[in-house]
Amino acid sequence: MNICVFLSAAELDERYTRPAREFAELLGKAGHALVWGGSDVGLMKVVADGVQEAGGRLIGVSVDFLAGKARPGADEMIVAKDLAERKALLLARSDAVVIMVGGTGTLDEATEILELKKHGRQAMPVVLLNTAGFYDGLKQQFRRMEDEGFLPVPLTDLVFFAEDGVGALSYLEESMGVH
Repeated sequence: MNICVFLSAAELDERYTRPAREFAELLGKAGHALVWGGSDVGLMKVVADGVQEAGGRLIGVSVDFLAGKARPGADEMIVAKDLAERKALLLARSDAVVIMVGGTGTLDEATEILELKKHGRQAMPVVLLNTAGFYDGLKQQFRRMEDEGFLPVPLTDLVFFAEDGVGALSYLEESMGVH
């Protein structure tokens, strides 16, 4: 299974890097490929290292203005002309999506996949990995959107909230019929 992971390229604290590394190792050991933004810095590097060292494949999708930060030694590296093309390519190469901790870019990618799912343009499973409660506020906002009628489909049809990597991967594998 090709699993797209949206996440930060920032250098982060151990409370985020350790669980990210553990999740990456689970992906690699299970034989899954990581589809990610292609950067070899920060949390993106932590996850790519973990997947690759555990035997998984790396499919990077960088963008022209960040190509200098692209990971050497990825199994595949695609360079998109802009961020919109990058998001489309990331999704086109993926069977499922995991949203890890990140900033505005990660949030942009997350809302795009959820909007596509809401309109029936994308059916792949999406997991929001809520490491260290990072997305508690977003989860509350999504629930409010649902409660107040802003979501035409149940929130559970759009995204699964996982508190750890084991839960995230179990949900994805069950959703995709992978054992």
